[in-house]
Amino acid sequence: MIATTALYPVAEIRKIEQAAMAALPPGTLMRRAGRAAAEMALELLSDPRENAAVLVLAGPGNNGGDALEAASLLAQAGLQVSILLHADEAKQSADSKQALMRARSGSVCFADASVLSGIDSAHWSLVIDGLFGIGLARPLSGVQRDLIETVNRFDCPLLALDVPSGLNADTGAFAGTDGIAIRASHTLTFIANKPGLHTGHGRDHAGEVRVASLEIEEKYFAAPHARLNHAALFAHALRRRLHDSHKGSYGDVMVIGGALGMTGAPILAARAAARCGAGRVHAGFVEQAPAYDSGQPELMCRLARDLDFSSATLVAGPGLGTSRAAHDLLARALNAPAPLVLDADALNLIATEPGLKRKLAQRKGGSLLTPHPLEAARLLAISSAEVQADRLAAARELARQCNAAIVLKGSGTVIAQSGGDVVVNTTGNPALATAGTGDVLAGICGALLAQRWPLREAALGAVWLHGTAADMLVEQGVGPVGLAAGELIPCVRNALNRLIDEYAHGCTMR
Repeated sequence: MIATTALYPVAEIRKIEQAAMAALPPGTLMRRAGRAAAEMALELLSDPRENAAVLVLAGPGNNGGDALEAASLLAQAGLQVSILLHADEAKQSADSKQALMRARSGSVCFADASVLSGIDSAHWSLVIDGLFGIGLARPLSGVQRDLIETVNRFDCPLLALDVPSGLNADTGAFAGTDGIAIRASHTLTFIANKPGLHTGHGRDHAGEVRVASLEIEEKYFAAPHARLNHAALFAHALRRRLHDSHKGSYGDVMVIGGALGMTGAPILAARAAARCGAGRVHAGFVEQAPAYDSGQPELMCRLARDLDFSSATLVAGPGLGTSRAAHDLLARALNAPAPLVLDADALNLIATEPGLKRKLAQRKGGSLLTPHPLEAARLLAISSAEVQADRLAAARELARQCNAAIVLKGSGTVIAQSGGDVVVNTTGNPALATAGTGDVLAGICGALLAQRWPLREAALGAVWLHGTAADMLVEQGVGPVGLAAGELIPCVRNALNRLIDEYAHGCTMR
């Protein structure tokens, strides 16, 4: 069975589906999808079957046919099933017509799709969304929009089939500027997993995602070019530490930033680098350097202009500002041979000066960029709305232009390299929507690179650890509201050590 962490775009899903259908009797895949949906629906029901009332929304395409098949099976199981049919029967596919015929021959109740007041006032144990699947390209309006707004208010499980109606399965964006989508508690997606369920609006609207492969043979699946992040993707970079090692064994990190009034940003990044295993950490400041960091006196605070950039992994940008001095420090960092993490104002400076961008693209030492959508938009000379409209494409293009690993932050952070393959992160939560968390992430990236993690693995591991720390804190009751960035750092250290215990298997790092 194809791994559920593999992500396939709609175009490839359609090729797989067509090839499989050609080798199967008509209607096979739709019946399999309906059976999988009915089985998951039964799992989600808390009411006894004889008391359960299920509302099924069935649209005009094959997604509606899948919903009709599920409705028939649930009615056969003794549930009270009502269908809202939003389809022109004359235009339905042959498979969907057969599914509708089976539904009508059973005990399913067909409700008036144009009257929402009765639907709104009823008590539902479960709603199944089969309005629109992966093919929807237009914004929803009229009765369909009203219906989605209505069911999104229901206080019951909402199971979306394949993709929540209104959500783009490739991008996680809504169709149209004033888009809307089903806000599902669960999504059962068919054939293979899809990137749009895990980034952009996807995580808020898809809920818990499960994949039903519909028993399609692996021979129909090409190698994926996108995956979900998980520890196994970077676990080979984890190493246990030798007793016979010292601070020089684990690399130096230099954080370059801290213009006047923004000294906290490099301190957060430097603290994160130290707590994630870097042997020594310098915090280099554009202007006035504090004598020391009272919260972590192990950090060495200096004026950035006095540091030797050739001797450490560099993290440039936290609180850097956009002054001439900041520009000159960034140019020095871009010329340095060591691995380089670029964040915040370093990205803004590069976006405004083509010469700096050329230096970045020509680097040999390895570069890792951690932009949020607006910073990515500046680098690509487009709007942040365009970045968010297709986060995977934006990350790929930025990786190509900058010859770098890209961490495009946001819900479902996207990690891309210049080769084109992408990874979508699954950890993290809204607690990260606060100032300073990006500085912490940059420091984690620097620490892993200093310990000789490869560029891709450092990006994957840092993002996963960063999100996992936020998840741990929310589980402990710290956040999501009011979490401070500095609170992440000890939890990241905890998560990193647990990963080493789980995956390193006696491998060692000197």
